[in-house]
Amino acid sequence: MGHRYYSITNADDQLVNTRLLSISLSKDDADWQNILHTHQFTELFYIIEGEGQFLFRDETFSSIQKGDLIIIPPYTEHTEQSFPGTSLKYYVLAVDGVAFQLKNEQRLSQIFCNFRSNSFIQTLFEQMYCEVRSHDSLTDAICQKLLELLILKILHSQQVDVVPATATKMTKECAKIKEYLDTNYAENITLDTLTKLTHMNKYYISHSFAKYTGLSPIQYLNEIRLQTACHLLQKTDFPIADIASATGFSSQSYFTQAFHKKHGITPIKYRQNSKKDGNSPS
Repeated sequence: MGHRYYSITNADDQLVNTRLLSISLSKDDADWQNILHTHQFTELFYIIEGEGQFLFRDETFSSIQKGDLIIIPPYTEHTEQSFPGTSLKYYVLAVDGVAFQLKNEQRLSQIFCNFRSNSFIQTLFEQMYCEVRSHDSLTDAICQKLLELLILKILHSQQVDVVPATATKMTKECAKIKEYLDTNYAENITLDTLTKLTHMNKYYISHSFAKYTGLSPIQYLNEIRLQTACHLLQKTDFPIADIASATGFSSQSYFTQAFHKKHGITPIKYRQNSKKDGNSPS
């Protein structure tokens, strides 16, 4: 009889503060609004069907497909987009307590992981999703351990490190401003509005917010408005004046001016080009 023995050395648990907040299974259907957005937690985004691309403010991951995993840091603007005729289907984990960074880098950034030849990764997502649907008394504990195993597999196979998310947390005031802008972009918002909201002075608001987003609050607000306007131009037949009003611009002429400065064409021309490309209103 053959016998092999391997001893295991206990290692420090570097994932002790990791916490699974939620898991979801989604499909990017035709009516999905692909608008850049952010979260206060780390997301692990795993593709199980379809093909498309993942968009960030400063980078695009092209041709993502089954087996790809995208790690999204907290407060990072992102959205997914299916290619025509091949809708993306994916699991998303919301994870608190930790974030990821590429080895030898000090900043957090979005990370692409190719697990197309590793079916075990999909099994971990499937098991977590199955557990949360069972509502068993041990569901939370099992999902937590499966999450930790997933993270260890990522660390073992990818050139990444895990860091405490508390080291990268946006201040409570900045997070409050960002959430307010994301939700109320159609309103008349000024720095005075944000001063009343947070009880901070204008200089501190602008400086602190730009530290985390790269944009001043007003620049960020205009970006949200223009992104939403692009979606409405592509997906609806609303008049330009109505879109300008719905996205918070004070007038159609100011909207047209801001849109042209951002995209190099007028809103009308953008809509015409979208129709030519097959993005006609549905």
